[in-house]
Amino acid sequence: MFSTVAPRYDFITRAFSYGMDGHWKRTGLEEARLPERPVVLDLAAGTGDFSLMVANRYPGARAVALDLTERMLQLARGRGVRHTVCGDAGRLPFPDRAFDCVFVGYGLRNFPKLDVAVSEIERVTRPGGLLVSLDFFLPANAIMRGLYLGYLYAQGAFWGTVLHGRPRVYTYIPDSLRSFVSIEEFSGLLRRTGYRTVKSRKYILGGIGLHWAAK
Repeated sequence: MFSTVAPRYDFITRAFSYGMDGHWKRTGLEEARLPERPVVLDLAAGTGDFSLMVANRYPGARAVALDLTERMLQLARGRGVRHTVCGDAGRLPFPDRAFDCVFVGYGLRNFPKLDVAVSEIERVTRPGGLLVSLDFFLPANAIMRGLYLGYLYAQGAFWGTVLHGRPRVYTYIPDSLRSFVSIEEFSGLLRRTGYRTVKSRKYILGGIGLHWAAK
């Protein structure tokens, strides 16, 4: 599926966020306050937005983009991302304490075992390092949850029909959310995993969340 949507992936993330996706990612990076020459992992990198933002903001930084879909990584390399790895978030191919920060953009809800992936992220992060994530979440309010899922289905069906002639192509977003968690629940998981400080910011009434978690 992700190989199919890869060429349109950047457009869809902008469309679903009303153009705010770039601003949210920049906010995540700016408030991370990384060291001068950081080593970072862009996990579930897609086409490499976080990798490119880190490289532009921190000359001398090393950003590694990891994704399960090779087609996404091909597009990332075409945009100028230098270091790419095709791999699984549940079994990261890196040693302990390898990164100053791990960025995850819209990947959390696609991990089959969220707790395992979060433990792996914590393992490869250095003491004092960060996890910065941006993703869709289930609004805590039940009424808002229903309205939000309905909106995402309508958006997904519209863009799937327009771009691919198949309405179900982009409804994977609400489909993946149905068994996901709220912003508050994810914050709790981060604390239980061992992150000492967890901050979050809500957008679209809790449907989008930014997290900063310090190890």
